[in-house]
Amino acid sequence: MQHLTMLDYALIGLYLLSLVGLGLYFKNLASKSIEHYFLAGKSLPWWAIGISGMGWSLDMTGTMLITSLLYLFGPRGLFIEFRGGVPLGLVFVMAWTGKWHRRSNCMTGAEWQVYRFGSGPGGKAARIISAAAGIVFTIGMLAYLVKGAGLFISTFIPQLPPIYASLILITVATLYTVISGYYGVVYCDLLQVFLILVGAGTVITTAVMKVGGFEQLSQLAQEVTGNPEWITSFPQRAAFMPKGYEMYECLFMFTIFLLLRNLFIGLGTGNTPQYFAARSDKECGKIACLWSALLTFRWPMMMGFAILGLVLMKDIFPDSSVLSAAAAEIHLAVPNIPKAQWSDLLSAIANSPQNYPQLAASLQSILGEHWAAHLQYISYEGIVLAEKVLPAAILYMIPTGFKGLILISLFAAAMSTFDTTLNMASALFTKDIYQAFLRPNASNKELISASHVFGLLLVAVGFAMGYYTKSINDVWGWITMGLLSGLAVPGILRLYWWRFNGVGFAVGTFGGMLAAILQRLIWPDWTEQTQFIVLTLASLVFTVLGTYLAPSADQKTLEHFYLTTRPFGFWRPFKKRLAPEIQKTLNREHAYDILSLPFIFIWMVSMYLLPMQLMIRSYRDFYVTLAFFLIGVAGIYRFWYKNQYEYPENLTFSKMEQE
Repeated sequence: MQHLTMLDYALIGLYLLSLVGLGLYFKNLASKSIEHYFLAGKSLPWWAIGISGMGWSLDMTGTMLITSLLYLFGPRGLFIEFRGGVPLGLVFVMAWTGKWHRRSNCMTGAEWQVYRFGSGPGGKAARIISAAAGIVFTIGMLAYLVKGAGLFISTFIPQLPPIYASLILITVATLYTVISGYYGVVYCDLLQVFLILVGAGTVITTAVMKVGGFEQLSQLAQEVTGNPEWITSFPQRAAFMPKGYEMYECLFMFTIFLLLRNLFIGLGTGNTPQYFAARSDKECGKIACLWSALLTFRWPMMMGFAILGLVLMKDIFPDSSVLSAAAAEIHLAVPNIPKAQWSDLLSAIANSPQNYPQLAASLQSILGEHWAAHLQYISYEGIVLAEKVLPAAILYMIPTGFKGLILISLFAAAMSTFDTTLNMASALFTKDIYQAFLRPNASNKELISASHVFGLLLVAVGFAMGYYTKSINDVWGWITMGLLSGLAVPGILRLYWWRFNGVGFAVGTFGGMLAAILQRLIWPDWTEQTQFIVLTLASLVFTVLGTYLAPSADQKTLEHFYLTTRPFGFWRPFKKRLAPEIQKTLNREHAYDILSLPFIFIWMVSMYLLPMQLMIRSYRDFYVTLAFFLIGVAGIYRFWYKNQYEYPENLTFSKMEQE
């Protein structure tokens, strides 16, 4: 095994100390007030928030997961990640949902429910359940991050079980996040995104030097993965899938399904700190645009890791049949091992072979002299554990002296996702549960202390869930296709239907969340398509029933919401009361917002696909994608960039009666 050098360890140590130092530096500034702690006093420039948003999206666990998909499927792995790795929600945020949420002047998505539904029982119920749903979502995300961090770090410190490896990284991130609030989140992310970009450049350069011609790479990919279509860029109706990934065989239909699912769920996006902290409507669009554009660097970096992984696994396992043979021996020696504990079992066998003498001897005869080092790359199904390709590529394929740099860039990816997620969930508890209902007169110091305690508790629960997770692909699929599906319907209707009320939101959200949790506990093997369809329908039934159990929000609340937010949808009774010239301006703004949507989508997807096609020298596909990219840019300029409208500061209705 190739160990890290002292320089690598020194760089990692310096990086971790720098984060803690930044956290301490911003401690006093963050402690001025709750708004400063959770939104940095709404004083941050849009470009800093946009860069931080990119860091939030580019997590280490997701990078490992998407690298595994690109390793197995080539560029088409991008389309599987329409479920979340490609942040299609930003398309809607950039077009209109970001500015709609910012206009509320709220601090959290749960506080926004009172702005929408009023301060009566319905609004309070919506606020509580919205905060609870956000916290449950965060627990799922923490489990996802814990699982990935453990798999990653244990590759470099094999003596350390994966769950303990993740503990080290998450402890540092928790420390600086709870100390410095959103100031620390954003400014630490600026440092971390810079490191990510430097690391991406190093990986891309290394991979390009390893790639021969188009045909050579295609042949290598087929030999290693068994995939004869690896080099193809676009999804097919019947695609080759290895063991454990059979659910993606109808890749074209799966992509269409994911696209429709994103069109549905994206309608309710935008209630995150980045847009509540923005200083204007225009800045919301700029934040989402910069965020999306910077994520372009992620895809060639991950393709670079995938290419390095192909070269490496060919060297480690020149005869791929040994993978299934080794997995069969392990299953025979340790029957009924849960998939969730597979990586920990491999670590135990490799580090304590004396506890498995017969099995260790068999594995050595199958895998050869370095069996203990190579054991961790065998999956539960008896193929290469693709989720380990990224750390393996760093360990064996990155030149000495650069390993520490790449590790730091991926640690930065993990930290920048973790810190924003933890800060957002802490805000939901502190602002929308503790202060709103438990201690309304609590001092600023008490509120921040409550946030610290809750953050630590949240991390502990996330660790527990992460330990029992089968794989990062498994938990990510549940978060994006299960939990979010259960929460989607009320999140959408709150924006587009005036009759929707707080009771409908509370009942729909609670019902959808409960259905998602029960599915995870009782029917964990549901396909992602089944999760989406069943949980969305369950949420819809709960939402509609809850809505008609109570009247709409009071008239003044609805009027204030409409005059400040100015949404489109089923708001005709309020829109007709505006002056004709205001209605005309609204119609024009809404039309251009909707027209910009497909162009933003085309721009984003083609922007991520282009550099990967260039790396694998698929020039014909590259030029086709480039044409789509230019069409997207032209549409964005015409329908989005030039679509800026001003309204009177104190907009009022011109007709008093509601028609």
